[in-house]
Amino acid sequence: MDAAAIEAMFTKSDGSFLCARWGRPVAPVVFGLADESLGIFRGALRAGYAHARHPMAETDPEMGANLMLFFVRAWAELAGVPDLDRLTGVPGLPERLAREGADHYRLFRFDPESGIRACLMFLNMGGALGGAHPGGLAERVAMQSMLTFAGEIAPSAALAGVIRAAYDPVLPVATTQPAHALRLAARLAA
Repeated sequence: MDAAAIEAMFTKSDGSFLCARWGRPVAPVVFGLADESLGIFRGALRAGYAHARHPMAETDPEMGANLMLFFVRAWAELAGVPDLDRLTGVPGLPERLAREGADHYRLFRFDPESGIRACLMFLNMGGALGGAHPGGLAERVAMQSMLTFAGEIAPSAALAGVIRAAYDPVLPVATTQPAHALRLAARLAA
């Protein structure tokens, strides 16, 4: 994977670039999954963050959980989440997602150093995602939670390499400089 491809992964539609990783241990919680699928998702998260050499924790001291995964069969189910508007900062989120026909939504919160402080992911299993293989979906969800990818990603060995490179402790936790893609590409080539 070259620098141009890496840069594209972190460049939003408005042309701005943001590559940020977690600045604290990840403390996940999963809502709405059957017990038989829960272990698959927990395992994918553990494996993904272990590969990136980033710690996981049982709880976050400020928030309890800082990676929250919500699985629903219809966006209307999110109306039952207490204080959803306050949690997301996005009023009317379930209605908006239903109107747009979305099958997932991801939202990041950042700490003062611009590292990821929290990630909220909402997945509608009543649509296209309902037929996804649990292992493949778990891997995709884990990877999407690890960095501020600007768009859709497909799990691959190359993408796992980019994630591991981005978690190199000598690199900044977050940057808005597109030249950062060159640093990541150099680590992949090494």
